[in-house]
Amino acid sequence: MALIETEATLHEAHRDNHTHRDVNGGWLRPAVFGAMDGLVSNLALMTGVAGGNVAHQTIVITGLAGLAAGAFSMAAGEYTSVASQRELVEAELAVERRELRKHPMDEERELAALYEGRGVEPELAREVARQLSRDPEQALEIHAREELGIDPGDLPSPTVAAVSSFGSFALGALLPVLPFLLGATALWPALLLAMFGLFGCGAVVAKVTARSWWFSGLRQLALGGAAAGVTYALGGVFGTAVG
Repeated sequence: MALIETEATLHEAHRDNHTHRDVNGGWLRPAVFGAMDGLVSNLALMTGVAGGNVAHQTIVITGLAGLAAGAFSMAAGEYTSVASQRELVEAELAVERRELRKHPMDEERELAALYEGRGVEPELAREVARQLSRDPEQALEIHAREELGIDPGDLPSPTVAAVSSFGSFALGALLPVLPFLLGATALWPALLLAMFGLFGCGAVVAKVTARSWWFSGLRQLALGGAAAGVTYALGGVFGTAVG
């Protein structure tokens, strides 16, 4: 009895601890990429303009224009990219569905051969393939997973990707503009807030990766700071040349 209880306890512990994060979600990549891109690109844009020694209003307008243009561009790009990917997958699924309808036995043998190649005994592989092929939709799902490496029921949504990209880019791009909108007239408050934002974004990303939060935060801070420094220097050079 004690042995059974111990095994049950171990099973419960394994089940509770053996969980995985969603790595196929349609929102995570565009949201993370959008926030990073919005913050870094708008900060670099604004520091580049500020390096040219322009008026305060010009920096604010540049930041707002960069926010709007970048958010719409990100949303349009993500929608087109994910929609094209989804259409390609659906076209391949249509080919597989047609093959299952026209040549069911060939597809069943193909599935059995695949399992055999993975070490399943031939007779058992044929029986598994036969049973899985009874339901056409289940057979399609199995073939899609095994041959194409996709899950037909978990395709990314173009709308979700576009909305996630738009919102996250706009949020990231707003940070360097916000101090100016609240009355700041110097560049340093925008830089300070953006630096905190860069470190924070990197730290948040670490929550869904194996990296430590401080490493990820410092890495993003260094990349964003380098981009801002380079564009500021270029703005100074171009401003002097144009002036």
